[in-house]
Amino acid sequence: MEFKDILAISGMPGLYKYVAQSTRGIIVESLEDGRRTNASATSRVSALSDISMFTEGEDIALAEVFTRMYAHTEGKQGLSHKESADKMKAYFAEVLPEYDRERVHVSDIKKALAWFNILVAAGMTEFTLPSDEEPAEEE
Repeated sequence: MEFKDILAISGMPGLYKYVAQSTRGIIVESLEDGRRTNASATSRVSALSDISMFTEGEDIALAEVFTRMYAHTEGKQGLSHKESADKMKAYFAEVLPEYDRERVHVSDIKKALAWFNILVAAGMTEFTLPSDEEPAEEE
C-alpha cells in the first residue's frame, strides 16, 4: 500500500485505498474494515498525497506531517482525535511547531490525527510522496 493510493472521500468517514475504476466512479477499500464500496463520480475524492497543511512559512505536505508524527510517537498511534481541543493543539504544536495557528483549525487537526491513527493501525510506516521516491535506474 502506497501513500499516493490513500483517499479521503467527502461524505464517507475514514480512509480508503484505491482499487479500480468502475463505470459509475471508483472502487475503494476501507482501511478500517477492508470492505469494498463504490465512490460515485460525483463524490469529492482527495488523495492524501495532494493535501498540505498551512505553516508560518511554506505549506507542508501531509506526508511530512505524518512522518513527523510517526517519529514523535515512535511508530505507535498518536493522540486520539476525541481529546479536548486544547490537548490536540498542544500535541500538534509539539509535532509541527511552525503550523499556522490562525489558518489551521481544530477540525483540521482532528482530521489529521484520525487519519494518522487509521494509517498506523493499517500498518503503514512510510509516508512518502511520489516525488520523494528515488527514480529507478535504467539499464
